[in-house]
Amino acid sequence: MGKQIKGFSKFTKEEKIDWVIEKYFADDQKEARKTLEQYWNDNKDLQKIHDEFIENTLTNYYLPFGIAPNFKINNRIYALPMAIEESSVVAAAAKAASFWFDRGGFTAKVKSMTKVGHVHFVYYGDYDKLWGWFQTVKDRFFRDTEDITKNMRARGGGIEDIVLINKNYEEPNYYQLKATFNTVDSMGANFINTCLEQFAQTLQNEMMESDVFSPKEADIQIIMSILSNYTPECLVRAEVECPVEFMAVDGMEAGEFVQKFERAVHVARIEPYRATTHNKGIMNGIDAVVIATGNDFRAIEAAAHTYAARTGQYRSLTDCEIKNGTFRFWIEIPLALGTVGGLTTLHPMVKFAHKLLGNPNAEELMKIIAVSGLAQNFGALRALTTTGIQQGHMKMHLLNVLNKLGATEDEKEYFKNFFRDKVPHYSTIVSEFERLRSPKGK
Repeated sequence: MGKQIKGFSKFTKEEKIDWVIEKYFADDQKEARKTLEQYWNDNKDLQKIHDEFIENTLTNYYLPFGIAPNFKINNRIYALPMAIEESSVVAAAAKAASFWFDRGGFTAKVKSMTKVGHVHFVYYGDYDKLWGWFQTVKDRFFRDTEDITKNMRARGGGIEDIVLINKNYEEPNYYQLKATFNTVDSMGANFINTCLEQFAQTLQNEMMESDVFSPKEADIQIIMSILSNYTPECLVRAEVECPVEFMAVDGMEAGEFVQKFERAVHVARIEPYRATTHNKGIMNGIDAVVIATGNDFRAIEAAAHTYAARTGQYRSLTDCEIKNGTFRFWIEIPLALGTVGGLTTLHPMVKFAHKLLGNPNAEELMKIIAVSGLAQNFGALRALTTTGIQQGHMKMHLLNVLNKLGATEDEKEYFKNFFRDKVPHYSTIVSEFERLRSPKGK
């Protein structure tokens, strides 16, 4: 068995690279070093910024940064920045935006912006006594965090409420302080967690000093103080609608298309196997813009999937109806986003993305990103219910396969023409490539 390395974090960047290469790339050290160094930024100041984003940085990991133009949202036109590695996502978003551009565009509305955090604690005593006492000292929690919330309150945010929650029936002696927050244009994780840790300290201090509790009752245990990434009250809705008669697509009559489309959405509403893939497609569009704008796509994903299961069954995040000759398609999704703080003032491409979008505030960005998910879902369902998903996806994937095979530019052009009227399956691509490269093929 190998030995544990000690003090790795204290190594210089060069020492870390040397250790990794010597330890794991003994047979190909030169190539491994070249791979790492080719992704360094020539601008040393910029590279230093990247190095300090995370710990133990060796190099940069690039994602393609593209745009999807022609998004009309609340009668304003946007080009959406998208950072993603998956073929066909940007193309599908742009195609959906173009389709809806002359059909009224997208509308979006933020329904609420409340975020949640908890102090989880153990209390060995009577709940009614704890509840009554808490009502008398509740203001103390607000007072003890005034210095922390001063700047946030000046921007129109802050702590909205603090309530005591009894979870004793699920876990013995377990209780919560549940706090709600408005963090305005910041995602607010650090702000919320700082407030929660102060709440925990206030709770302990006030209980110890109170004559309401016995020493045993006052000796509570703080389990943890942490925000929740589930934000069902930080909610945005985006939708499209138009008369059914304008919904003919890809050679399919309008009535047939909207009926199949509605059925496809309803399948995702009732079948978790389909809902998972359905929602993954939605998150293709959402995550790409979330990453491009420097937000936390893991938190967004977690909240979205929890919200999709809020009824007790995992369901589609989008819905659809055909009523009185009108087709309507919409999404409601929790999106806890920030436009200040974090990477927004540090990462040059994040700043570029925000400028591209007109430097939106958090509410505006919520609308834009909800629309990106709806557009992506429309594009996927349009393909699935008409030509099939593989025709478009594999044509976009064709270049990836050809690059892997080492195709020349002339060969790439040949394959574009070869697959103009057929689906480019991987085995077919390889087979034709080998034929083309063989002496007989030439």
